[in-house]
Amino acid sequence: MDYGLQRRALLTDFRAGRLGRKDVCDADPYLLRAAKFHGEPATAECPVCLSSSLMEVSWVYGDELKHVAGSARTPAELSRMAGLFGEFTVHVVEVCRACRWNHLVLSYVLGTGTPHGPSKRTAGQ
Repeated sequence: MDYGLQRRALLTDFRAGRLGRKDVCDADPYLLRAAKFHGEPATAECPVCLSSSLMEVSWVYGDELKHVAGSARTPAELSRMAGLFGEFTVHVVEVCRACRWNHLVLSYVLGTGTPHGPSKRTAGQ
């Protein structure tokens, strides 16, 4: 799913003065760290401050992921995970490390398409 329309509406409200910079540049420190260590440089500049510090961070969610769910992953990790798990969702967030702009850009599903059942291992194995 593409969130381009929501992004454009938010930026229109910001540029029209209906929203302040603090309303749109509110990335928390955890998101900024994820951008630094797991993010990939975006192809465009930041729509708020026009900096080239815009990064894209991919977050993974899904029942099969267990403790990995809700974490940021690099494209290489996503490729590996796509062959290991039946299905999980990826949310791509753009984050500007300069002004703290952030917005959900895209979400999509990856995986083998075959759900993995619960582990047959028991405690102590």
